Amino acid sequence: MYNLKDRVALVTGGSLGIGRATAKQLHSLGAKVMITGRSKARLDAAAAEMGVDSYQADVSESEDVINTYSYLLEKYGRLDILVNNAGLAANWDTVDQLKLDDFHHVYGVNVFGAAMMAREASKIFIEQQSGNIINIASTAGLKGFAKGTIYASSKFALRGMTECWRAELRKHNVRVYLVNPSEVTTAFGSEDGTEREDADNKLRSEEIAHAICTALQMDERGFIPELTVWATNPF
Repeated sequence: MYNLKDRVALVTGGSLGIGRATAKQLHSLGAKVMITGRSKARLDAAAAEMGVDSYQADVSESEDVINTYSYLLEKYGRLDILVNNAGLAANWDTVDQLKLDDFHHVYGVNVFGAAMMAREASKIFIEQQSGNIINIASTAGLKGFAKGTIYASSKFALRGMTECWRAELRKHNVRVYLVNPSEVTTAFGSEDGTEREDADNKLRSEEIAHAICTALQMDERGFIPELTVWATNPF
């Protein structure tokens, strides 16, 4: 069993939703957790409530990515788990209404930000010859849908990158996972970070966090490459 006690975990987008629930569960299992996010007020409040460390950063900004890892390594000296959770919703436009700036905005976080975070984590993991990267994608990355061009394609891209990183890093004993949540009652898409109310037929962030932590706890000789989580009866 992979014991999470004293493992160092970095969770992007950790002040809300899936990121926050994952950070909380990892911390409850004994991990040393650092969360990142763009809103300092939300980040500080979440970190104080959970008793974890925090660092204000935007994964779409290269300097922020580098500074995040500098801070983390100075404080902990190592990294065991990266949860690539930070993500943006898109404008839900049909193909005839698409705008290039909207692609750049969403891809900056969902694709390029995730890649840059993984790049820096992989350097640490290769040196350690151990580590875990958990990419939070979506069922939208498994099947496209009307008006989903920008968002779905960003998650398809993350899924493809995950497969590439897995092929590159397995020889270094690094486990690379992809987690595909279906609809979750989070603040996703909300400008002010307001979480949606729980609904009996919808997933909560806690279910996704549970899936992540359970997968991580498998003995290091094995791992689950891809995990999709659906609501039992969403109708």
